[in-house]
Amino acid sequence: MENIISVSNLEKSFKSLHVLKGVSFEVKKGSIFALLGSNGAGKTTIVKILSTLSKPNGGDAKICGYDVTKHASDVRACISLTGQYAAVDEALTGRENLQIIGALNKLKNVNQRADELLAKFRLEDDCKRQVLTYSGGMRRRLDIAMSLMGSPKVLFLDEPTTGLDPQNRIAMWDMVKELANSGTTIFLTTQYLEEAEYLADHIAILHEGKITAEGTPTELKNVLPQQSILLDFNTSEDMEKACTTLKGYTISPVKENDKTIDVSTDGSSVQFADVLTKLNNENIQIARFTQKSPTLEDVFLTLIGEKKEAN
Repeated sequence: MENIISVSNLEKSFKSLHVLKGVSFEVKKGSIFALLGSNGAGKTTIVKILSTLSKPNGGDAKICGYDVTKHASDVRACISLTGQYAAVDEALTGRENLQIIGALNKLKNVNQRADELLAKFRLEDDCKRQVLTYSGGMRRRLDIAMSLMGSPKVLFLDEPTTGLDPQNRIAMWDMVKELANSGTTIFLTTQYLEEAEYLADHIAILHEGKITAEGTPTELKNVLPQQSILLDFNTSEDMEKACTTLKGYTISPVKENDKTIDVSTDGSSVQFADVLTKLNNENIQIARFTQKSPTLEDVFLTLIGEKKEAN
């Protein structure tokens, strides 16, 4: 697939604060690209530059072949942006919000396009109500629908599920998947690791102004070859004896269960067999064991230099 977004050595400073330090990445047409990072990492700064709301201090960025600085109006014609909070007019109805955006985009078929989006986002039954009466999930759905009135080639979703409950978050994920399947390129920023893993075709991790790693969710998880074994015991006494027996390994207790430990290994069958053999030699009974692969959260926390607390 061809690249629809190309970013090279992007730099951005606010007075003495150097936020972006040579950021580079590419986004394939029709894909879902997720930019991960902690608060203050620079995710929103990148979105603002790519959506022409801010200018970089250095580097290049192109969307749909247009330079975001030199050809800002052309870039704006092929993108749309949904921020962290729904930008809807509460005094208007859902339909009226869409109609205003359609008029601003000078669409000829405003009502037809509004009907399509109201149906897609399951808002047709509530479209005549004032947005003031909408739930948080409904407002977020309307906000994204408004962003799609002009049929943009690229949709920026800056932490789109912030403040949503789990049910609405999952519903939003399904809608994002549908948008990508219909050909819209999605640029997603999020702090939710499970969100990026579920949605994204490609993920980039931003830390201290730089991209520290990127790839598919599977490729990123392969960054950490280490695997661990969850061992469940019948009694707390067996668990304590196991900790003594396996003292050569890194062992973490599992908070929710005082009979379970997490034993770190290098992922090899040799170490896996060694753990089981040592326990067997001491007649320590295992109720259950589970091999555990690194998660995207493990990778993220490792790459940004933080340790994950034991579960």
